[in-house]
Amino acid sequence: MLLRRAFTRKAAISVGLQELQLRKLSLSSKMGLSDAAGVGSYETLSVSRPRENVVHVEMNRPEKMNAMNVAFWREMNQCFTSLANDKDCRAVVLTGAGKHFTAGLDLIDFQSLLFSNEIEDTGRKGFRIRKLISDMQESFNAVEKCPKPVIAAVHSACIGGGLDLISACDIRLCSKDAWFQIKEVDIGVLADVGTLQRLPKIVGNDSLVRELAYTARVFHSDEARGFGLVSRVLADRQTCVDAALQMAADIASKSPVAVQGTKVNIVFSRDHTVAESLDYASVWNSFAIQSEDTLKAGQAFLTKTKPTFSKL
Repeated sequence: MLLRRAFTRKAAISVGLQELQLRKLSLSSKMGLSDAAGVGSYETLSVSRPRENVVHVEMNRPEKMNAMNVAFWREMNQCFTSLANDKDCRAVVLTGAGKHFTAGLDLIDFQSLLFSNEIEDTGRKGFRIRKLISDMQESFNAVEKCPKPVIAAVHSACIGGGLDLISACDIRLCSKDAWFQIKEVDIGVLADVGTLQRLPKIVGNDSLVRELAYTARVFHSDEARGFGLVSRVLADRQTCVDAALQMAADIASKSPVAVQGTKVNIVFSRDHTVAESLDYASVWNSFAIQSEDTLKAGQAFLTKTKPTFSKL
């Protein structure tokens, strides 16, 4: 009798653990995550870890020029929110699969959401569309809020939403064949997911940004490099991606306390006064300077060795 009870109890515990695991897998599936921390199974993104502490996020709808459909906006938010908390990720490289970086918003996929057959008055339709735009903005805000530096490697076409996306990244590289366009005025709307807010502060030329946004004219890699949208122009797509991965690996080898604190402070300083930003930086460094990373960096400098930093 005692053996039977023990066996029954053991079986019940086993079933309970199986149910718990199934729930965990179900929750991970709903969130777009897999068991590997920070690496998800997505419809529109391909996520991999090509180098130590480096995550490669690739827009993966090459047959649609990586046009940004409904699933893409949801998955970008999920992916970068996950990476923000991923201790094994210290830098991210963002690319586009296929012939082009991205064609921007997938208008065909959004038609049913923007132009519902239901009879709605203007006020209610406006609230619904505003909520949709707000959710899309949060998808790219997640890139900027992610404390891990994000390097965009752009090739060929980067249109509309593509400018919104790379404007939220930390560093932008491009191939020689890259071209860019703030396309929105050509379809009767304004860029509303970050270009008009971030690009003027990136390039520091209000007149130029207005020209590009009002005319929707195409500009190419040499001009993008000239006014500071990208920091480097590489020969072709593969060379550009390789350069971005190498840069990410270099960043990932540094102190995560220092690098991530630096990103947070740069973003904060962009939107605040010098005095506020200096005060903010002093608070960050008051605990950063006490971390083991500072001691390791100092020891490595004295011994002429390369330091290895712990997970954050």
